[in-house]
Amino acid sequence: MIKEKIFNMMAKTQQGLEPLLAAELKEIGAHNIEEHNRVVSFEGDLKTLYKANLYLRTALKVLVPIAKFKANGDHELYEEVRRIDWENYMDVDGTLAVDSSVRSEFFSENQFVNLKTKDAIVDEFRDKYGKRPSVDTEFPDLRINLHIFQKECTISLDSSGESLHKRGYRMEANMAPLNEVTAAAMIILSGWDKKSTFIDPMCGSGTLLIEAGLMARNIPPGMFKEQFGFMKWKNYDADLWHKIKDEAKANIKECEAKIIGGDAVFRVIEKARNNITRAGLDEDIIITNKRFEEHKPSGEGGTVIINPPYGERLELEDIAAFYKLMGDTLKQNFTGYDVWIISSNKEAMKKIGLAASKRLTIWNGPLECKYHKFEMYRGTKDPRKMEQNLNE
Repeated sequence: MIKEKIFNMMAKTQQGLEPLLAAELKEIGAHNIEEHNRVVSFEGDLKTLYKANLYLRTALKVLVPIAKFKANGDHELYEEVRRIDWENYMDVDGTLAVDSSVRSEFFSENQFVNLKTKDAIVDEFRDKYGKRPSVDTEFPDLRINLHIFQKECTISLDSSGESLHKRGYRMEANMAPLNEVTAAAMIILSGWDKKSTFIDPMCGSGTLLIEAGLMARNIPPGMFKEQFGFMKWKNYDADLWHKIKDEAKANIKECEAKIIGGDAVFRVIEKARNNITRAGLDEDIIITNKRFEEHKPSGEGGTVIINPPYGERLELEDIAAFYKLMGDTLKQNFTGYDVWIISSNKEAMKKIGLAASKRLTIWNGPLECKYHKFEMYRGTKDPRKMEQNLNE
């Protein structure tokens, strides 16, 4: 399997979240951390690999590269893959799956590239042993990731298995649900201290609330997952993995923050409650069935994060009027709070009528969104500054 004590790894993430992921990797003790496009490379040992899968909130996958080469097309790819000593990584009676990311004029579409890679591996085993491994796309013994950019090919072992954004607590989702990695990134970017009040007044299936609760209690996001790809590897160290999980459990603490959520639709609230229960956060999150304008939090201050409808995936009869209502409610009811709103609808955001003190870019699925911070001071700001800010 992986013979080196210290080896190279890559953590995949969403566009723009590379600095957050790099900071997380530093926190768990990774070395030689470098940011790339949607990927952060790093070095570490087996413990680092296990901790990365357990602790990283902004990672989608943790990969271990085993081969890099140049190929001019599908035939050369096949030959190069056959040269890899696959017996180091799996048995002939094992199962495998291949996925790929291809950006090249020299190769066929992803599915054909996956097929050629799989054929190369099973043909090598068949020639040596007279039999071949099987394909299992759901729960393979070895999941292989192929990345191709022009002629540059990288073959990696996928240590995560199912994407790390699938924490395991969310079984029920609504239309256009917020990805867990996106939600975690939004909370981190807000600068919430994990102790003061946290509010999501349009909570949907509860993802922001749950991610906040996990952070407040120091619960790793991978704690709910029963299976990771590395558990079927030849060098899987069960004792080391259980030791890392036990240490993580020992560091879980009581929630000091008030975490409050709400939604106008009762059936949505029920889904959120079920997800909160699965995450074990029933006693830490207060959730109510109420419209946004009915939220009147105490004046102690804190952080509010809102993921409203954008008028794209979810239709509202009058999106502009709804955003104006949001702005009016924030001014009336949320004095003393830092409010963050994510939206891809630039024109609707202007209807809020507030000056954003910060504006970041975040991708919510395929949608490029702006993440706005509004500091709800007592009193009013200079209207000329507000008008200038909104029209930037």
